[in-house]
Amino acid sequence: MTTLAIRKKLSDYLQIADDKKVKAVYALLEEEIKMSEIVSVEDYNKEIDEALVEADNGNYINQAQMEKQAARW
Repeated sequence: MTTLAIRKKLSDYLQIADDKKVKAVYALLEEEIKMSEIVSVEDYNKEIDEALVEADNGNYINQAQMEKQAARW
């Protein structure tokens, strides 16, 4: 069976499977799904630009503040 055919069968099955089975399949693949959510270069650059604006506006914490905050975790 080709990968394309497997994808189709899985997709079709997930549409009709009961909630318990769908959740089980998701739990099995959850970490891989999260890791595959790749950010585009454009989105990555946008996030960097937004962070730089925040820093320029003084919206950041310094090393000492971070260490104090982390100690409470």
